[in-house]
Amino acid sequence: MTDLFSTNDPTKSRLARREFLQALAAMSAAGWMAGEPRSLQAEEPIQQPEPTADACILLWMAGGMAAPETFDPKRYIPYEVGMPVNDMLSTFPAIDTPVDGLQITAGLPEIAKVMDRATLIRSAVQPDLGSILHSRHQFHWHTGYVPPQTVACPHLGAWAAKVLGSNNPVMPAFINIGQRLEGVGEKEELKAFTTGGFFGSEFGPMNLPYPEEAARAVQPPSGMTGQRFQSRNALYRELIERNPHREYTSDYQQESLLRSMDNAYRLLSSKDRAAFDINEEPKESREIYDTGRFGRGCLLARRLVESGAKFVEVTTEYVPFLHWDTHNSGHETVARLHSEIDRPIAQLIRDLEARKMLDRTLVIIASEFSRDALMEGKPGSNANDQATFKVDKIEEPKHYGLHRHFTGGTSVVMFGGGMKQGFVYGKTADERPLVAVENPVSVMDLHATIMTALGISPKTAYLTEGRPFYVTQDGHGQPVKELFAKTPASV
Repeated sequence: MTDLFSTNDPTKSRLARREFLQALAAMSAAGWMAGEPRSLQAEEPIQQPEPTADACILLWMAGGMAAPETFDPKRYIPYEVGMPVNDMLSTFPAIDTPVDGLQITAGLPEIAKVMDRATLIRSAVQPDLGSILHSRHQFHWHTGYVPPQTVACPHLGAWAAKVLGSNNPVMPAFINIGQRLEGVGEKEELKAFTTGGFFGSEFGPMNLPYPEEAARAVQPPSGMTGQRFQSRNALYRELIERNPHREYTSDYQQESLLRSMDNAYRLLSSKDRAAFDINEEPKESREIYDTGRFGRGCLLARRLVESGAKFVEVTTEYVPFLHWDTHNSGHETVARLHSEIDRPIAQLIRDLEARKMLDRTLVIIASEFSRDALMEGKPGSNANDQATFKVDKIEEPKHYGLHRHFTGGTSVVMFGGGMKQGFVYGKTADERPLVAVENPVSVMDLHATIMTALGISPKTAYLTEGRPFYVTQDGHGQPVKELFAKTPASV
């Protein structure tokens, strides 16, 4: 398919965006028509690795977390009117951690204190994809495949749900916390990677946009008796079976939707739904996490994993030009984001450790790409530098910060789940361009590492729409063995 995003013409860019949305819509429709996927391992057995993690919590810094402003600090010069753009690398000073020689960015003092439990990858890289758009890169990171595809690609969490299931049959295996799918300006793109894809509805995420309201999502309507609740469930099933668009869905997808409703009914009828109520947490604990929606999401994620969820994603939420999408007033915005993520992430690690769960829970901090003041696109594509900044000096505070999308070197942090502690892997250049110069880690190999930790071979595949579809692109992902405290068997 022709690359839709290789032009700088605004008119063509708008057309490309519309074509991309149409492609995503077609892909979604194709998912509903897909038949039952069949595991290729039944015919071609592969050895699954011994898992080092029983669950995964993905902390998604939606919008493009700048590595030099978080986990890979560079030369720091405070803001001054008229400072050269080329002098702006990190806009925060560096602070020490308990790991000798390891510093991260000021503003994250609590996370700094727990970095001795972490593996820090400083050399994650992403492909250019023709133009660095959030929609394409978020889709690619979450599914492992570059959009658009002819197949409705499952999210990593859907793979975990399908292949492994939940650690508690009542709990949803895959839960997505903090991301609204309506009213945020990118609804089609966001929906594209928050589904079960061709695996079906039962393996898609339970979406909880507001952690503080999660308890309401698992409670029968107020005043509804047990008998009436059962009757309402039966009515819902009947409505689905009488779907006027039934001809456009396969039997498998229809049955998968019904099974997802059965799962929801079991949860709403179970005492395990108490895990969704963060108000049951002691007040002191709630206050530590309560830095905003993301912080409360971290608390909810801990409670859900404790109760048996397999894969939980917590996002700072992607909304264009908000949060980590720092195209303007970068320094000021990142300072706010530091305060929102620092305490909750550190406390999540401490809580899991105190409950003796950290060793078997893989916690990941990641984003779709990094940011750099002058670079947009693949490393070296700086033809529009002057057009971006108009001048070569920073005259206003709103331009102090790292704003432009950058794929040449990104940080990923991994806690627990069998990873090494106090370990740094890879390196980026000290001066611009801040590209990975040692041990680059692709999205494909990062996924292979995550799946291997969970006990899923990167070569795991299902046959769908007449083609084999792998958990890592074409089954080529290779786990980064150096990240594991002890390399899992069969890797």
